[in-house]
Amino acid sequence: MPQSLTPYFAYVGSRTTRERDARGEGLSVYRVDPAAATWIPVQVLRDLVNPSFLCFDRRHRFLYTVHGDRSEISAFRINPQSGELAFLNQESTGGRNPVHLCVDPTNRFVVVANHVTSSLAVLPLAEDGTLGKLCDLVTLTGKVGPHRVEQPFPKPHQVQFDRTDHFIAVPDKGLDRTFAFRLDAATGRLSAVESATAEAREGAGPRHIVFHPSNRFAYIVNELDSTVAACRFDAETGKLAPIQLLSALPDNFVGNSRAAEIAISSNGRFVYVSNRGHESIAAFAVDEATGRLTAAGWQATGGRTPRFFTLSPANDVLFVANEDSDDIVGFRVDPRTGALASPATVAHTGSPVCIVFHHAGNG
Repeated sequence: MPQSLTPYFAYVGSRTTRERDARGEGLSVYRVDPAAATWIPVQVLRDLVNPSFLCFDRRHRFLYTVHGDRSEISAFRINPQSGELAFLNQESTGGRNPVHLCVDPTNRFVVVANHVTSSLAVLPLAEDGTLGKLCDLVTLTGKVGPHRVEQPFPKPHQVQFDRTDHFIAVPDKGLDRTFAFRLDAATGRLSAVESATAEAREGAGPRHIVFHPSNRFAYIVNELDSTVAACRFDAETGKLAPIQLLSALPDNFVGNSRAAEIAISSNGRFVYVSNRGHESIAAFAVDEATGRLTAAGWQATGGRTPRFFTLSPANDVLFVANEDSDDIVGFRVDPRTGALASPATVAHTGSPVCIVFHHAGNG
């Protein structure tokens, strides 16, 4: 069966707390039928606080979630046939408000960004998927940006391996910088690559980064000034060199908005960014020779606060999690132009903030 028609599972994290004015129930599992364009509910794990950002281990046998505004990470075993999750254990991240996580290529460690305590945590992973006790904690330091509310201290917002898994990029919203780290696969300890740090425009607020499939370029979305930075990437040194800065908003928009998520198509031809306030997905065409971007248009998300979006496994649908309208909307992707069309609500779920996909039968 072609990949585009093969059923797969969707795992949806949500906000759940009153402090976040949230309506989420917890961590939801759906079976996605691409042929019928339907999401079928499978499971909801309700006894979880803010299971926000999610990631798999490298073999897609286990799922991990951070608990936003708390200090924990949880591990789950995936049933490869049903997609259902079974809780394994929970450990402390050694900080507050973990917002992003990733598993290293050896499948032995998970790295976590603690947003409001300015730190990066590393926890070991056992063969059975369970989390071990914290084995490293690195605190970020530097000169904070000018935004009094959003930049009072260093605020790492993501941990993302480059395409060769040699470096971890860390956009820091508080310091207007994107750091580079290496992870020692023997000890689980992080080391900063000082010469590789990329500076952002003052007050930009770097949030997330994606690497081009060629690993020659990377793209950083800046939350506070709603811009996208195109960078050259040196895979030998980890150095990010900004070469272009574009607005994520159309020039006729004069309201308030903040950028959130960024993604790149699997063929490297298109970059997408979400705007909260403008309630849109911006599309950019990539010049594959230079890495520069050209704005290709904006698509309304059909809901409020698109904190997160992602492309389907076949890259033929872009799914948007509209946090404040409690829905997930799918847009068909034109493979020639990258344009988004034919929006359809695929699921109604409270305060969705992350979606990851897993093919049925894998594991």
